[in-house]
Amino acid sequence: MFNKIYDSIKNFMKENWSFILVFFLILAMVFIKVPYEVEMPGGTIDLGNRVLVNDEETEIEGSFNMAYVSVVSGRIPYILLSFIIPDWDIVPESSVMYENETIEDANKRDKLYLEQSKDYATVVAMDAANISYQISNKLNYVSYISNEAETDLKVGDDIKKCNNVEIADINEISKIVQDSKIGDIIEFEVLRDKKEVKATAKVYEEDGKHYVGISAITTFDIDSDTKVEIDSKQTESGSSGGLMMTLMVYNALTNQDLTHGKKIVGTGTIELDGTVGEIGGVKYKVMGAVKDKADIFLVPEANYEEAIKVKEEKNYDLNIVSVKSLQDAIDYLEGI
Repeated sequence: MFNKIYDSIKNFMKENWSFILVFFLILAMVFIKVPYEVEMPGGTIDLGNRVLVNDEETEIEGSFNMAYVSVVSGRIPYILLSFIIPDWDIVPESSVMYENETIEDANKRDKLYLEQSKDYATVVAMDAANISYQISNKLNYVSYISNEAETDLKVGDDIKKCNNVEIADINEISKIVQDSKIGDIIEFEVLRDKKEVKATAKVYEEDGKHYVGISAITTFDIDSDTKVEIDSKQTESGSSGGLMMTLMVYNALTNQDLTHGKKIVGTGTIELDGTVGEIGGVKYKVMGAVKDKADIFLVPEANYEEAIKVKEEKNYDLNIVSVKSLQDAIDYLEGI
């Protein structure tokens, strides 16, 4: 019985070897991943139902929208298509992560940046709208580990203690490190995957200052009589939506309509002082904004020239506005 089955399989493979070979080649092309990504024009995300103030959406005639870049992982079919489709570009994975980390570390950091951006957007909008609040429960996450670091800390670690001192502010770690000697071992207690873990880092000197080779991202709770919620999807990450989230929250807090019935699309990080920061992938975001029929595109000053270049090359009918701060964006929108 076994011999008959074996002979049948052998004969089938002999007669159909070319089909089997092609099948496995196609399978390999679809599933084997190469260390590249393909970036392409994205689209826009309407923030109208993403921002709630006191559990209510704000009704406006137009819309505030975040621009995004579409990215697909380096599967061979996408790589091949990028040679055919003009606006698809191949980029190495190393361009979105630091030299000594994995793509998983980079993804963790981008998730943390999104959470921080939501916190920053809320407090910056509250400041602009003169809404009182208090910041509490600061959480400090390791976001980057340098090549020089001698540590077993990991990206995403939530730092609770440093040399047995409870850490409420990231600057407290800096003070402990500066007060230590070169070669000292700093002890940390962190939460990693919801478990308490001990870790260490060695102090070294660079340009006359002491370091342990880590950077951190801080998130926090916002205590206020005015409740603000910014929703996001599991697939979203990064800090480039900061400006538009801030505008949407500010618009809701002040109970006005800065859109004047227009589709406002934009990009840019937001700092606690209201500064709008530079972002990557602006050309894909401009293309995505045009595809989604934007009326106005708000862009950080540092990205303005690139955005205008894309507009002129593609002959787009799009009003591109450079902003350095939240107030710049508010002033422009109040005047349209």
